[in-house]
Amino acid sequence: MWIERLDASHALDYRALMLEAYDLHPQAFTSSVRERAVMPLSWWESRLSNKLDVVFGAFEGGELAGIVGLAFEPREKARHKATLFGMYVSGKVRQRGVGYHLVQAALAEAQDHKGLRLIQLTVTAGNEAAFKLYQRCGFIQFGLEPLAVRVGEDYFDKIHMWREL
Repeated sequence: MWIERLDASHALDYRALMLEAYDLHPQAFTSSVRERAVMPLSWWESRLSNKLDVVFGAFEGGELAGIVGLAFEPREKARHKATLFGMYVSGKVRQRGVGYHLVQAALAEAQDHKGLRLIQLTVTAGNEAAFKLYQRCGFIQFGLEPLAVRVGEDYFDKIHMWREL
């Protein structure tokens, strides 16, 4: 397994893995597969090549098997914060430390950004594996957003976490 920063050339694989994530775990993401499936490939390419987001991919056997993003805040008063987003590891490679290595890659990237002081994220309440992963990586809970995501008739809370750099 190796991890690298994704760019526009990875857009097709990134799109496929994210659509899988939205489909299999709709409660974990605020975007839906229906919303994102209609986006043109150029939208996915721009997601991987804009200056405010960095997306890392974990590759296993030459295939993209995991992803995580780091979004930097453009506003002057909030530039000290970044948001970890879009974390997903394919079921084929779970329980192998892929998620941990992806988060570590994002944290290393964050360390290189002058003035960045903290990273925040949200995780769906009840997703114990993800919650424990983030705790192992130094994140702590600071809040709970009730009814944060609606999937059909069901609502899911989001745990807010942060980590100082």
